[in-house]
Amino acid sequence: MEYTAVLVDDPAPHVRRITLNRPDKRNALNHALRGEVIHALQAADANPEVRVSIVRGAGKCFSAGYELGSGNEGQEMPYFTAGGDGSWPRHVTTGWMGIWDLAKPVIAQVHSYCLAGGSELATGCDLVYVAEDAQIGYPAVRFGVPDMQFHSWLVGMRMAMEMMVTGDSITGLEAARLGWATRAYPSAELEERVLEMAQRIATLPPDIVQLNKRTVHRQMEIMGLRTAIRAGTELCALGIHQKSFHAFMGKMQGNLTGALQERDEPFGDYRVAEGEGKGEGDS
Repeated sequence: MEYTAVLVDDPAPHVRRITLNRPDKRNALNHALRGEVIHALQAADANPEVRVSIVRGAGKCFSAGYELGSGNEGQEMPYFTAGGDGSWPRHVTTGWMGIWDLAKPVIAQVHSYCLAGGSELATGCDLVYVAEDAQIGYPAVRFGVPDMQFHSWLVGMRMAMEMMVTGDSITGLEAARLGWATRAYPSAELEERVLEMAQRIATLPPDIVQLNKRTVHRQMEIMGLRTAIRAGTELCALGIHQKSFHAFMGKMQGNLTGALQERDEPFGDYRVAEGEGKGEGDS
């Protein structure tokens, strides 16, 4: 496959790195980008020379979320999902949980904004290393319901509730303390630290690493994580029928940036705090 939305390189022996490459749109996850990330990770999983993969974002941030502008025009969904209510959240969660199902470990290298769909992509990875000043959040709850409802599992009930009823973000330091991220590092050290960990993993026998990856995931699945995420897609489907959702979508059709700025202005964060747009993601 010839990639146009990601960059692929091998920064160390047995380490594959995939870089989200829409920096001018803050790596907003359009259909092409989502499809290429999944394809590149699957290709790495099938390559006997690769033992661990890294996903990172080019430019100013990891990802501002799903494409909300015109960036999907002329593009098909990257893989089939059954139609009907809830098709979209089932579609994206199937993709991110597909990373979970790969044999080999996948590391998310997160800097700056990691919002909504971007946080879902990172959550699907096995290890998440973040910059201390990264911002992880789901601002889309200010007009709708999350596609992939991982928050209670990975940050705990109380913080999950605060994030869901405010749309506020947490820092990389908080994300590591709460358990969403594995570790947090100063931004300038992040890439070096991630490569160090990838190389540590790559020194171990890959067949054993793959089994031990599954030991963690199977325990989480027995406790109900996968079932809970699937059930959450039905709540997301209900969200699109609410009056508030339709009102916001109407505003977005006329002025995407203005609608997002109006949404966030009472909170003084995201676009308003930064003083500029963050591309076309759901931030």
